[in-house]
Amino acid sequence: MFSLSFLTLFITLIDWYILLIFLMFIMFYMMVSFNMLDWFSMVSYMFGGDILSFSLIILSFWIIFLMVLASSLVYKNMTYYSEFMFMNVLLLIFLMFSFSVNNLFMYYLFFECSLIPTLILIFGWGYQPERLMAGYYLLFYTLFFSLPMLLGIFYINNFCFSMFYFLIYVDYNFYLYISMLLAFLAKMPMIFIHFWLPKAHVEAPISGSMILAGVLLKLGGYGIMRVFFFMKSYYFNYLFLSISLFGIFMVGILCMFQIDMKSLIAYSSVAHMGMVICGLMCMNMLGMIGSLILMIGHGLCSSGMFCLANIAYERSSSRSIFINKGLLTFMPSMCLFWFLLMINNMASPPSMNLLGEILLINSIISWSSISFFYLMFASFMGCLYSIYLYSSINHGLIYKGLLCGYYGYYIEFYLLFLHWLPLNIFFLKIDIISLLVF
Repeated sequence: MFSLSFLTLFITLIDWYILLIFLMFIMFYMMVSFNMLDWFSMVSYMFGGDILSFSLIILSFWIIFLMVLASSLVYKNMTYYSEFMFMNVLLLIFLMFSFSVNNLFMYYLFFECSLIPTLILIFGWGYQPERLMAGYYLLFYTLFFSLPMLLGIFYINNFCFSMFYFLIYVDYNFYLYISMLLAFLAKMPMIFIHFWLPKAHVEAPISGSMILAGVLLKLGGYGIMRVFFFMKSYYFNYLFLSISLFGIFMVGILCMFQIDMKSLIAYSSVAHMGMVICGLMCMNMLGMIGSLILMIGHGLCSSGMFCLANIAYERSSSRSIFINKGLLTFMPSMCLFWFLLMINNMASPPSMNLLGEILLINSIISWSSISFFYLMFASFMGCLYSIYLYSSINHGLIYKGLLCGYYGYYIEFYLLFLHWLPLNIFFLKIDIISLLVF
């Protein structure tokens, strides 16, 4: 944390490549020095962590590193490059604080702070004038649902005289339950309060889309897990379980109507996060472990898909599926990465998405066997819209209006490979996540 804070002071003097190496160095240092234990460890003042915290911190480092790598045009064109780097490092600091504090109010504070750099990324480096409306949607959805949570936190502090996660024990009712959960459900987002997400994704630059899909949606799942530490609540969970089960089925159908690449990928994120909400609301061990695995897998996979959409956008200056046809003709190797990330998105082996979905499906069916009907259609639709996007982009006749087409750069293949590798390799060492004990 100190090294990142120190880095922000000298961000204008540091070269793009040096920053990349520095971020990678800090991440690997954390991976070898942190204790991956099954209890809350390395506690000092208000910081500490367990498997849940450390895995999401490492995911944040990885995605921010790839964000900088994907935004090479910002560096090449020098479009406020120093400010862009400052926003990325500031966002990383806020995310690291969010995942490592053990104080409920401090988590709320950094949870809201992470909104500011994201908003500036969308406003400053977005593409269309509609980015202003998309930013307002993001801001007001989050703030509107966060105010009841702040009041709930004040109540808990008044009741328990502590904000430390493991010292809170509160006798809750429906109003406290709703106030503590709504902010996280809007952030994930749950169906019916998801309208800000497709807008924000479509108008954000590639870096904004990557961090939104990769890490910021996971703040909601992390918050629900932390709140469920002290609110052993299962009386009202059936409400959100029912809505999310219906949602993942409906969003799958909605994806088939999309003609915008980024919009389709954004709606698929809503479907995956709906399944995570279902797993968390089941309140059992399989659901908690499966949610974390799927959150990490989805963060890598969805971020990689946005990178592919951006690569196609840089060639054709359009996100439309109709214009970006026949990419297989002049970008065959890139087509391989489309294939790899699409089959990961539909949860095929050996991917973290598959293991996460298997655990979550077991968890949800253990809650109610009737839910198999929705899960069956949701899985089928997930496969369907992934194949639809892949075949629409890579097959068919090339749009005649394209003046030229050029092959992928080395840095783009490197970027996509770094998304795909942990997604399929960490599958072999997933037993670390199973240490997550509640």
